[in-house]
Amino acid sequence: MATTTERLGIVETKVENINEKIDVLKVDVKDMHDCLDRTRDDLKAELNKMYGASCEQHAALAKDLSELKKVKEKWTWLIAGAIGAGGFIAGHADKFFTLLK
Repeated sequence: MATTTERLGIVETKVENINEKIDVLKVDVKDMHDCLDRTRDDLKAELNKMYGASCEQHAALAKDLSELKKVKEKWTWLIAGAIGAGGFIAGHADKFFTLLK
């Protein structure tokens, strides 16, 4: 059987090995943390870029939609006026014909 000194030496060696493994794990965790920080920053930058592009697209679409609405309203009133004028002329056709004679 091993003496107390030998057993203590074995325990010290094991503790030192554990300490080295913990140091390696600390480095690995630090590297992973740095990687996650870079990934977060990259994702944030990309999302900001996508948000800016989305805002520009929405502004362009809103402008186009506003222009189309104005054109539609213009033609709607023009056609309504033409129908009203045509109806007025048709309703008073006999008076117009007497003017033309």
